[in-house]
Parts: sequence; C-alpha cells; structure tokens
Amino acid sequence: MDSTFIASNIKKMGRLSLAVDVLEQAVKALPEEILSSSLKEVLKSDFRTDTLYRIKANETASKLESVIDLIGEVNELTRDNPEFESLDAIRILKRFLSEQADYDTDENRYKPKDKSSISADSLQSAYDEDATYRVKGSKSESGYVVNITETCDDSNNTQFITDYATAPNVKSDVALIKERLPEIVEKTDCEHMYTDGGYYSPEITELAKEEGVTMHYTDMTGRKPSPDKYSATDFQFDESSRRIISCPRGKEPIKSTTTKNHMVAHFKRRTCARCEFRDKCLAKRQKKSYVVRISHKAIESAKQRALIKENIKESTSKRAAIEGTNSALKRAHGIGKLRVRGLNKCSVVVGLKVTAHNFKRFMMATLHKAEEAVKPQGGGFSAPIYQ
Repeated sequence: MDSTFIASNIKKMGRLSLAVDVLEQAVKALPEEILSSSLKEVLKSDFRTDTLYRIKANETASKLESVIDLIGEVNELTRDNPEFESLDAIRILKRFLSEQADYDTDENRYKPKDKSSISADSLQSAYDEDATYRVKGSKSESGYVVNITETCDDSNNTQFITDYATAPNVKSDVALIKERLPEIVEKTDCEHMYTDGGYYSPEITELAKEEGVTMHYTDMTGRKPSPDKYSATDFQFDESSRRIISCPRGKEPIKSTTTKNHMVAHFKRRTCARCEFRDKCLAKRQKKSYVVRISHKAIESAKQRALIKENIKESTSKRAAIEGTNSALKRAHGIGKLRVRGLNKCSVVVGLKVTAHNFKRFMMATLHKAEEAVKPQGGGFSAPIYQ
C-alpha cells in the first residue's frame, strides 16, 4: 500500500489570484443591473490584467485588500437573498470570505487574515471546492491524494492493483488505511500488509489484528529513541497484568501499577542512585523513590521498531514494487494531473486509469505466457535448407 499526490485541472495560485477568480465568477453570476459601478469594473477585460500583472511586488498586499473589499461588497449585496445565495458562485465567495478574511467592526470592512491562520482545507480554486493544500517534505501540493493497494505475493507472476481510494490531500495515510483496510480484507482475504511508516499508529495495529492482518512497516514516523538511553522494551513486563516487573538491570520495583494509558513503577531511591547506568535510565527522581512511567503506546511503538529492524529486508523488498506502480500510473496514464475537477470526477477517472493499468499488466502477462508456450525447447530447432 502506498499513497501519492495528484492534481485536478486547476492552476496553482496565490491568494490574490484565487481572490480574483472568486470575485469574477461571483460578479458574472449576478444580473448586471444590480451591480455597483465598482463591481461593473470587474467585468471589464483589463480588470484581471491590471490587478494581477500590472503591479509591483510591494503592491500585492494592498491589491488583495482591494479585491477583498469588492468581495465583501458582493457578500452584502447578496445577503439574505435566497435567489442569489443559492448560486454556486456566491456560495463559494462566502466560503472564501470566511476562510481568508476577518470582519473589522471598527472600520466596517473585511481584512485579509494572517497567512499562518488559514487552514489547509481552505478553498484552493474557485472551480474545485474539494481540493486541499498540503506540504509533504519539501513539496507543497493543491489537490488530492490517491491510495493504492496491490498484490505482492512472490508466487504471482503478475501483480495487480486491488484497491484504490481518492481523497483530499489533507487526509493522512493513517486515516486512509483505517477506512480501506476492512474492505480490502473483505474483497481479497488479505493476511499481510506492507506499508511505509506513514501508515503506522497503535490504532491501526489494533485494527489490523481485529481484521486478521499482520502489518509490516518499512519505517516509522516520529522521533526515534536515543541509542544512549534505555528504551521502553528494555524494561521487563508482565503481559497479562501489564505491569513493569524489573528494570533493564534486573532490579524489581517496590511498587508497580497500571493505568489506562501508562505503566508506573517505583524503585528504591538508594538502588537507583547508586546504579552505574543511571544516566541511561528512564527513571525520574522523586521525594521517596525513583519512578518510571511508560505509556502503552510507547511500548507498542518500541516493539514495532524492533520488528521493523528484524524484517527490514523482506518488508522493503515487498513494498518496493508499488513505488514503480505509482510512477507508471503518473507517466503512462497521466494520473498526476487530471483533466477534470472535483473529488467525485477525479475518483471516477482514477478508477478508469487503474483499470487500464491492470488490463495492460494482464495483456503483457498473457503475451509473455504465449511466447513461452511456442518458444523452442533445448535452445534451437532443425530445419531443412533448400538450394
């Protein structure tokens, strides 16, 4: 299983360009006779050029304020008017205004919000309401994410995509697998799932157990434990009571309890203070004893890291092919930049492209099998030579 970013048929744009698109679309949807003189200017052919291109770099902020003033004017013009408020262009304008601006009661006008306060699921295009914004690594994308699952059994000569899901790109890998895993198991009787670390969470591990699936990760997100410190799994536990029974040096606690989220153990103050490995230990000094608190999630994460290290070669090998599948879908089938807009249309097109990819693999496998069937055995064959 792996996910990859895709884009619908929209341009990547800044706030000012988006504001102009929203404004123009809304103004064009309204009867011209109700427009003020300033809003009629928006209908002129040179409005976009003058606002976006014939400006200096230091004028962008003031231009954005001017456009938002006009958007606020449209908002007031259509307020409490069911005929206008039912229009898609007006609904989009009101959404943009709520996400990108705040109303200043002192000046009685809308002002642009600080960039950092704008949500990632805010409007990205006046023509695609479902697209969202996400930064992954060093790349920023506006659009969607496609989650792909394919077979990886060594006994299969050809691997096929068995499941796909398209979602706004702010949806995490954990949320995607949580949604898709039960259906994948129902359709394919899947018993082993190979993914990267982005899909890991204790909740997913528990869900996989319930579905009878063993999860195999190639890595884990989050901060890795320091090699200079003892990890949670260096302590000894009683699995049934979920209590700490000894420290890494074999010392038993004077008291050990468990809560919903943590295991807590108290050790003799004198014993811990004299321990030569004191600097490596998780125990914290308190008034009467040294206390170790380990969350149940930390234990599961530590166990999972150990399994990853043990099975890294097999897990990496099994998961590697799907990277090529994502690449092929983008290069050969154009899944990276679709010609449609909206989540529903993008989902349909992705499904068609995935089907085409599977057919292509099936045909290649069939042709290869046919070639093998007619291939001469023994390295060659004899034939008469005619003079």
